[in-house]
Amino acid sequence: MTRLSVNINKIATLRNARGGNVPDVIQAAIRCEQFGAQGITVHPRPDERHIRYADVRELKKVVQTEFNIEGYPNQSFIDLVCEVRPHQVTLVPDPPEAITSNAGWDTVKNKAFLIDVIRHFQERNIRVSIFTGTDQAHIEGAAACQTDRIELYTEPYASQYPQSPELAVQNFVISANRAKALGLGVNAGHDLDLNNLTYLVQKIPFIKEVSIGHALIADALYLGLETTIQRYLACLK
Repeated sequence: MTRLSVNINKIATLRNARGGNVPDVIQAAIRCEQFGAQGITVHPRPDERHIRYADVRELKKVVQTEFNIEGYPNQSFIDLVCEVRPHQVTLVPDPPEAITSNAGWDTVKNKAFLIDVIRHFQERNIRVSIFTGTDQAHIEGAAACQTDRIELYTEPYASQYPQSPELAVQNFVISANRAKALGLGVNAGHDLDLNNLTYLVQKIPFIKEVSIGHALIADALYLGLETTIQRYLACLK
């Protein structure tokens, strides 16, 4: 079964909008796990506009499932990940001003950089996943960088899904199968929701993990966090 990792950035965004500690990010992560989430994902950015570096350190103390830290590997991010030592680090090519992740790595152009960063984390027994699109050259480039996994950037799938699920998923199936053939684990994330998630994992049943934040937290406003997590888990069965 594909594992569900809940991205709790949006909970931190809500907290930061008012100041103080409501909602409590740490307690939210604990509740997500209690309600069945099999992982917690955070994406600290340099301006700390949602998850703060201090949150990451505190979360390490309480997360009992898999802890995934994603972000652009500048020096402060690298130092934080090496200090906290999560189960997985997901490398994304976001510039600091990006609102959200909006593209995968050009693993050919950035090969030397990625090799050095990936090796740095792997030497500390941290599994590495890199954010990629469906370009076959970039999938093969990811394997050449010796990453453990890729995370497929699924916004194009989610955008096209309402018009044609078959066309939307086509390139993702091809890319996932190529990654698998190259010995890479496959994760997926971005704009996945209760409408499009089941179809994706039916077509790519070997996806190891999906990371879902924005849609899941939005659904929780209507359904409650426990019911929402159970519904997402049901999509993955």
